[in-house]
Amino acid sequence: MNITDGRQAFPAPAKLNLDLRITGRREDGYHNIESIFCLIDLQDTVYLKPRDDGKIILHNPVGGMPQEADLSYRAASLLQKYACNPDGVEIWLDKKIPTGAGLGGGSSDAATVLLVLNRWWQCGLTTPQLIELGTTLGADVPFFIFGKNAFARGIGDRLDEMDIPKQWYVIVKPLAHVSTAKIFTHEDLTRDSASSIMPTFQNLQPFRNDMQAVVFKEYPEVWKAYSELSRYGFALMTGSGACVFTACQDRNSAYNIYRQVSGLYEAYLAEGLSKHPLLSV
Repeated sequence: MNITDGRQAFPAPAKLNLDLRITGRREDGYHNIESIFCLIDLQDTVYLKPRDDGKIILHNPVGGMPQEADLSYRAASLLQKYACNPDGVEIWLDKKIPTGAGLGGGSSDAATVLLVLNRWWQCGLTTPQLIELGTTLGADVPFFIFGKNAFARGIGDRLDEMDIPKQWYVIVKPLAHVSTAKIFTHEDLTRDSASSIMPTFQNLQPFRNDMQAVVFKEYPEVWKAYSELSRYGFALMTGSGACVFTACQDRNSAYNIYRQVSGLYEAYLAEGLSKHPLLSV
């Protein structure tokens, strides 16, 4: 890892939901989903620096929010009770993943903090234990802790590794910030998709996103971006939006589309990953 002034840099990759279906509403108010989660090489960098006084300091919370409200700070604070020593940490976030986009940036940052500090602080938590801890922070955090492309059930915490062909993705972010709560409580949201019996990348096609129609209705900017990207191939919204994406089999094809749409929208060219970069360290 790179070291700058005692800080070490760790990757926090984004994700795409290649398919997302809502299979029911739970008694606790949450929804059960089934989704294909795919890691991509668009990533934030989380810088961490050990402290020996037990303090947790987040130097640049996202959006200027109080540090206590940021997922990265909350992750460190939650894990600290399992530490062998009363160690602390300083955190800096170098954000490259757009926020409010359905790409899981904040959740990925939090998962990276949990994965690294579990080692640094000698907490000794297993991956399933970290996933259980991550679930209390957000529905996407367990996937990033799991660290491999996956088919997810439940609220996103029941994960099975899934083989996804190597693909490149063109991602478009419209000028919209979608409220996930607004979409999940919308009266027109599809909540009764059938559960998959034998979920594979092939069997689940054609892919869909059960939240997409409601988002298009409430946020016309997302619909416009989807319509533009659909000119070049099959497009889909990721998560609860606002980003939409299309997949390509090779980089050249993706780059040609990226060149066309990047003049109209904030756009990203990303390669699919098979596993979280931290798993290679």
